[in-house]
Order: sequence, then structure tokens, then C-alpha cells
Amino acid sequence: MLKQKLQTHQIILLVISGIVLIMGIMLFIAPAALYPDPSYGFQVMRSMELGHGFNINFKPDQGDINKNISDFLAWWSPGQYLVPYFFKSVLGINTGQAAAIVTTLFSLSGIAGFFFFFKKAGFTPIISALSVLFIVIQQGFFTPYIFYNGGELLLFGYMGWFLYGCLTFKQPDWKLVLFLFVAGILGFICKSSFLWMFVAACTLIWIRLSYGTAGIINWIKNAIWIGIPSILSLFVIFHFYLSKGGNPSSAGEGIKLLWETFAFPLASPILTAFSIDDLSSGLLFHDDAPMFNYFWSVIIVVACAVLSILLVRLIIKRVPNKSYVLLLVIFYAVAVLFFGQSFLRQVSISYEARHFRMIGLIIAPGIIYLVSSLKAGFRYPFYFVCFVIAYSSYKFFVPSYFQNKNVSAHGYSGLAQLFIDQPSLNYIRNLDRQNNNATFVFTSPDLCLEIEHNRTITVDAISDEVSINYDDYVYKGHAGPLYIVLPSNYIGPKSTIMRKCFPGYKGFKMTMLSNDYILWEAK
Repeated sequence: MLKQKLQTHQIILLVISGIVLIMGIMLFIAPAALYPDPSYGFQVMRSMELGHGFNINFKPDQGDINKNISDFLAWWSPGQYLVPYFFKSVLGINTGQAAAIVTTLFSLSGIAGFFFFFKKAGFTPIISALSVLFIVIQQGFFTPYIFYNGGELLLFGYMGWFLYGCLTFKQPDWKLVLFLFVAGILGFICKSSFLWMFVAACTLIWIRLSYGTAGIINWIKNAIWIGIPSILSLFVIFHFYLSKGGNPSSAGEGIKLLWETFAFPLASPILTAFSIDDLSSGLLFHDDAPMFNYFWSVIIVVACAVLSILLVRLIIKRVPNKSYVLLLVIFYAVAVLFFGQSFLRQVSISYEARHFRMIGLIIAPGIIYLVSSLKAGFRYPFYFVCFVIAYSSYKFFVPSYFQNKNVSAHGYSGLAQLFIDQPSLNYIRNLDRQNNNATFVFTSPDLCLEIEHNRTITVDAISDEVSINYDDYVYKGHAGPLYIVLPSNYIGPKSTIMRKCFPGYKGFKMTMLSNDYILWEAK
């Protein structure tokens, strides 16, 4: 008997999944580079591999380099390195290959999770599948195939299923209690910023269960059912993790109100759903030369904020799925409040749209539904925008992948190293094999992962103003050979500053590792 033909939405999902699997195989062959955040997490993984405690970074003491200190890394959530650590331990592969497996599995999990979440929210299978396709063409989806970004990837693979669960419960019971307690902890393990999403989700469940019931008593009862497991989950997270070290929200630099303070969170639907921040190389935060100056970037952000509010308002009026509309409004409002006050207090959260990617994911089916309700001729501008987004993602992925594969240096970790060349890395690895009591100093945290037998120190790169706070850089004392690896453009005042940061060492000798990198060594 012939099987029934595949439906359109199934074909879309199969094609997307097939492409992801091919990309995953390519990534396993040539692993990605690292964002700085996971680099520090992988340093913790390295310490754990050497026998140190959970989430402990074992490193030289600034007061006496001959000693070590144990630093509990609470700044970032542990999932970014724990999940690759699992595959690395079980399969006996290197760090880059483990990260490649995690990238592929969580990409597939996110595709499936958001498809089923969109269906649960009331959208048809074809709208749900097209929404997933709209998500996949964004540069944010391709990023972990070039730069492993840890928590953002894990959160993408987790959140669709979590939101699906949030829409499942119709009455409070022990299953809801267990779900909230476990899901809160798992979400935080994926990424610490999940906490604001957890607050939004609890608010959503509370309103859905209570709306339409008679009297305030039921609202209070439902609040207790939801509040107790949520508070217990947050207590576990705080007591066993966040309280043991600093985190991005633990301190600010005072109040500072700018146009972008609240406009940037308000603009998140447009900035993320249409990749505006990616296409412009970062409006307010960027590593490379910006496309627009600060004035015009702020103007664009404010305009996107106005358009985002109008878009959300239009979805509220036109989309009939009330649970979805409620979810969108709550998550959007909580995101604006959370990030707005964070920017206002100047905590260590950058003005990057990637922090708001969840809003772009949630709003996707609303956008597709609105477009699908238009007459055919009016859809063409949206198709053109999608083509531009997809083409920019292609232009980002293909050259960057082959840059990682064929140009970037590769060593013990298997990761693509962007801040050193292959001859320099080979020299450093040879020094590592020849010593067991040396200390290597780098200005990039991912390079520490190439050292197998000795200790490492990561210091911040010195800016062009050649001004540093010595308290953050100085390591006193003496402990075996010291090797400082620097870009060749540090020759001059920057190199002098770096050597002065190790007052226990004298008689430095410089070696040109290549045209681009130098080594200062002192025995």
C-alpha cells in the first residue's frame, strides 16, 4: 500500500533538517571558532578535566604567581561547556568536535521545538513551518556554525519545548509544580538570561489559568501553585550558583538614561526578526567598523522601536490565537522592563540584538500570519526582505566557514583559532610539551585551550589609548618560565606595559613567531 504523500509543511521541515545535518557534518570536519564567553567556560572545563571541582577555574594568583586560586565562574551559566564536556568525555573527541555535535543537535531540537510550539499556540502546520523557515534564514541561526556561542545555542534548542510546555497546562496540579521547578533550573543551565523568560512564562501560566475564573481567591490559589515551585527553583539557582561569584546583574555603574536605554529593548521585534542589527554590523555595539555613526544608529533604533510597537499592536488586533497574543505581549513587556532597567543601571549587558533573540523567535509566526493574510501582490516586499536576509546569511556563512577551515590555526582543542597563526601556534605548543611548570599569557581566552601541560593567564587586550588599570593586570612573584604571546603591533609601549605587569621576571627575550605575532619569554 502506497504511503500518503508528504504535506508541504513536512517537506519544508525535512529540507531544513537535511541542510542542518549537512552543515553539522561540515562543522564536525572543521569546527567553529569561539565567542569569548564560552572560551571562559571551556577554561573551567579544562580545570575540571584536571581534577578540580565543579565550575571551578583553577588559575595563577595575582598576588603570588607561584600559587593558584580557585575561582567559581558564576558570570555565565554552565551548560555552554557542560554539554560539550559530556560528548567529549563519552566519545573521546576534542573540544571543537564536541561543540560541533552540540550545535547540530540543539539546532535540530530548536527547529522541532518551535514548530510544535507554534502549532500549540494555534497556528496551522504550514504557518508554523514557514515561521521556522523564517527563523532559519536569519544570521543568528548560522552564527554557532562559525562561532560557537554556547548559551544562546542551548537556549534556542530548549525554549521551543519549554514554551510548548507552558501552553499545555489547563489546571494547577503536581505536574505543573514539577514542570516549573525542573524547567527553571534546566533553562538557567542553558543560559543565565533565561531567568527573565522564566518570570514571563510564570506570569503567562498564572494569567491563563486564572482568567475567567470567579473571584480573587482563585487568582491567589493559582499564584501559590505557580509561585512555590518557581521560588524554589530560583532559590536553588541562587544558593548553589549565583551567590558563589559575580554575575552581569550584580553591579552597575550608576544611572544613565539615554534614548537607546528603553528604545533598544522596545525595538527588539524588528531588530531581531528582520536581522537589522546583524545586517548593519551592530548598531550600538560592534567589533568592526559600524555602518552608521552613533547619531544615525540611535535614530534607526528609535524608528525600529516605533515600528515594533505598531507591529505588536497589529498582531494583537489581527491574530486570532489569544494564547499566542498573550504570550507575545507578556514576553515583550518583561523583556523591555528587564533590559531597560539593566541598561539604565549600566550593568555588563551590551547593546546587542542577540540578547533579545527570543522576542524575534516568538514574533515570527505572527509576522508570517499577517503576511499570509495579504493579497499576493502585497507579499512581494516581504519576499524581497527575506531574500536579502537569506543572502546576507549565506555571505556570512560560506566565506567564514572556509576561513575557519583553511586559514585559521588549529591545535589541541580542534577549534578554529582566530587570534594566532599556525606557525606561532605550533611554536607555542612545542614550548608547552617541553615544560611542565611554565605560565603562558594570552590576550584571547580561547588560546588558553591549546595549552595541555602548563598554566595559563588571560589578560584583556590593551586599547590604542595604551592606558590600563595595573591592578587588573599585575601578577606578582615568580614561578618557572613565563611566555607572553602578543600580536606584533604590540611592539613598543604595549609590550613594555605587558612586561611590567610581571615584576618578578627580568631579562625578557623577544622572539618573532611570525610576521603577526611575537613572544616575550623570561626564565
